[in-house]
Amino acid sequence: MFEQRFIVDAISRSAENAVDRRRFFRAAGLSGMTAGAAFVAASAAASPAVAGEEAGAPSDGAILNFALNLEYLEAEFYLRAVTGMGLPDSMTTGTGKRGPVIGGRAVHFKSPLIKKYAEEIAADEKTHVAFLRSALGAAAVSRPKISLDDSFTAAARAAGLIGAHDKFDVYANEVNFLFGAFIFEDVGVTAYKGAAPLIRNKTYLEAAAGLLAVEAYHAGIIRTTLYALGVETPAIYTTVQKISDARDSLDGTTDLDQGIATSAMANLVPTDANGLAFSRTAAQVLNIAYLDSEEVTSGGFFPAGVNGSINTSGDNDND
Repeated sequence: MFEQRFIVDAISRSAENAVDRRRFFRAAGLSGMTAGAAFVAASAAASPAVAGEEAGAPSDGAILNFALNLEYLEAEFYLRAVTGMGLPDSMTTGTGKRGPVIGGRAVHFKSPLIKKYAEEIAADEKTHVAFLRSALGAAAVSRPKISLDDSFTAAARAAGLIGAHDKFDVYANEVNFLFGAFIFEDVGVTAYKGAAPLIRNKTYLEAAAGLLAVEAYHAGIIRTTLYALGVETPAIYTTVQKISDARDSLDGTTDLDQGIATSAMANLVPTDANGLAFSRTAAQVLNIAYLDSEEVTSGGFFPAGVNGSINTSGDNDND
């Protein structure tokens, strides 16, 4: 009975929804009264305080699938930059509607160092997709429709980097590529930080902590590289700050996002007053990914929305 309780508890925490739970129960050899009795026993063992805290919270599976959507985006962005190709089809299937990737091509890197950074990050993001798909199994969502062309133009216009009728090609050169990477990496760190308190399965929590750490390493590389380039071209500091301000304008009225400072002072590690990385909710992350400060379910980098139950941005107009 203890083994059954453990299995049922793990399935209940990890499944995206009731349908996924039934599939997992069948795969585990539990069904009908057996699963029901074990579930009741496992639930009874939980304290009322814990049960109250978990009421209405998203499942671990839903959180991991939300993360998988973001990793799809990052993997497709980086892989196309370094190889000219994206994820293989075998790594894009799953529940929900699978969408195409619009845009993206190999970047002509002039700096061997920046190219090596990009290659390493691309490999990491591809591995993240594989890891999350493996952890979720049959519950993994498919890759949603992703925009790597119009979305960057919209983001650049919102940040004031280009005019209202100009286009921004993130793959045109390595500096544009770094600006695009800056958009993703800082958001990824805050997304995992915000999700950590919601994950109940300790194994998944450890995995999320590992993913957060890698995204933080990536963000540090991108911020440091941009800062170094700014020594010769100070306008880079201003551009990065504009991107930061644009993100802040999308995810609410609180001014948390930070640029990389100026030649007089570096800000390579964005932290709060306690020296800690700050968090974003899933809704705030989607505000940035959808490039919309209102409550919507699609737009920006995900023209048809993300797959999974966590798919709606926040309404920040009324903050």
